[in-house]
Amino acid sequence: MSASPSVSYSITVRLEAPSYGNAVSGITRVVEDAGGVVTGLDVSGSSRDRLRVDVTIAASSEEHSRAVTEALGKIEGVEVGRVSDRTFLMHLGGKIEMRSKVSLRNRDELSMAYTPGVARVSLALAENPDDARRLTIKRNTVAVVTDGSAVLGLGNIGPIAALPVMEGKAALFKQFAGVDAWPLCLDTQDTEEIIRVVKAIAPGFAGINLEDISAPRCFEIERRLREELDIPVFHDDQHGTAIVVLAALTNALKVVGKKLSDVRIVGSGAGAAGTAILRLLIAAGATSITVADYHGVVHRERDDLDRDAELRWVAEHTNPGNLTGTLKEALAGADVFIGVSAPHILTGDDIATMAPGAIVFALANPEPEVDPDEALRHAAVVATGRSDYPNQINNVLAFPGVFRGLIDAQSNHITPEVLVAAAKAIASTVGDSDLNPSYIVPSVFHRDLAKTVAEAVVEVVKGVKGASSAPK
Repeated sequence: MSASPSVSYSITVRLEAPSYGNAVSGITRVVEDAGGVVTGLDVSGSSRDRLRVDVTIAASSEEHSRAVTEALGKIEGVEVGRVSDRTFLMHLGGKIEMRSKVSLRNRDELSMAYTPGVARVSLALAENPDDARRLTIKRNTVAVVTDGSAVLGLGNIGPIAALPVMEGKAALFKQFAGVDAWPLCLDTQDTEEIIRVVKAIAPGFAGINLEDISAPRCFEIERRLREELDIPVFHDDQHGTAIVVLAALTNALKVVGKKLSDVRIVGSGAGAAGTAILRLLIAAGATSITVADYHGVVHRERDDLDRDAELRWVAEHTNPGNLTGTLKEALAGADVFIGVSAPHILTGDDIATMAPGAIVFALANPEPEVDPDEALRHAAVVATGRSDYPNQINNVLAFPGVFRGLIDAQSNHITPEVLVAAAKAIASTVGDSDLNPSYIVPSVFHRDLAKTVAEAVVEVVKGVKGASSAPK
């Protein structure tokens, strides 16, 4: 599958070109012949016989960007100047900052915001720590915690390389839900040390978002922190993905006229995301799921179950017919395929063996389990993790609203009911009149999305609190 030009590889090239003839139109033609797309062209200076032209170009890779630039340099009379990578420019100096919410213009304001006035607030909190949610940033602040062991599709690249991703996550929290989030990139991949560090910093936050921590350590880290902290802990790679998959599947099933309780689902991938998706689908009412990993179909007689508690759970709660064999063999006759595994493990011919009205979620990123165009020849609905195809399964649809709701409800824990409610809320933002095979999830810029998800989370949390406080 060839990559299309993308703003992710957008460059701006400064050129000096002749001011006469068709020099400018020739620039555009050369870019297009080289496979790029001109997204902006600005004449930023001129003289009697020369023009300074800034050309913004979308390419498909860094190598493609260089090839387009070289092609421009071969135009007669054109000189290539500075080349700016727009993605790197956006990241210069980082993408987030801290700003004061109060004025500090004079001595009176300084005395209230800091010493001596702040001591009164500190003493009040020492006497009543619960007031921290009212009197400090704890009321609206989330820690985005990573060890850099499983960053995007890049693997174990470490905490420094993870920082731009965590900054982006914090920016999304603020943009879509008004949540103040801050990256904490830990220079350790020791499970016990990560747990100790997160517990130590937890008093300053209303929630913990675990991010890009590899399996199986992520399971233990999340489980222990949920048990030992009094604020919600959410591993987005697991539960954010699961929420959006359930939301998308809810609407895809409407498109093909099937019910979750009736369909046969085959999954590829039993890691963090795959297991979380499986658990949430079961909580939502799925009854027939078979999962495969790189060793084949997970079944109850596999000899590696004793070494992996999560895999044993998968074997015990899926594959009701105890099928063995390969992913391709399991896929025959299935209604739904959900992949969170590896690229190019299926072909269009494999999708053709599925049941009529098949649904394919090929979510390996950036290269899906099956070419989406091939899948569309045989499936009724196809979704990917990519932004250049319809139906992008993107965690940003879920986590801003989920945390907004958890914070507003002052929740201490995250339950399966919360996750299902969030998924239903996302699905509900696509009205029946808008629903079609290429539109099963809303845009990340849908103006009501985060609010709708947050309200659904608050309703569930309050219901649980009300039930727990009711007389027995």
